[in-house]
Amino acid sequence: MNYTGSCHCGKIAFDVEGEVNEVIECNCSYCRRKGSLLWFVKRDLLQLKTPETNLSKYQFNKHVINHYFCSTCGCAPFGEGVDAMAGMAAVNVRCLEGIEPSTLKINQYDGRSK
Repeated sequence: MNYTGSCHCGKIAFDVEGEVNEVIECNCSYCRRKGSLLWFVKRDLLQLKTPETNLSKYQFNKHVINHYFCSTCGCAPFGEGVDAMAGMAAVNVRCLEGIEPSTLKINQYDGRSK
């Protein structure tokens, strides 16, 4: 399955391939505030359709994830791992077209304690 995703204003747009059957809802201080539902895929399955220069980056805590967001609309459509987590992307399924989050299995992840 191929999905198209974007931030709210479209300054960040991408395609991602795979099957979305379940997602993670993390309770860390960042994800909880954003309300993200994360789908993890190999980074090479996510292809940017807009320039990388459109991505603003935020890191916190252990700096193992580059949390990308749009500096125009503030939406955070995906992140990617660094170091031991390199090669993985965390896609916010709320930013994908054609996905109804209420139909997905939502797994709780205790990021607050990690």
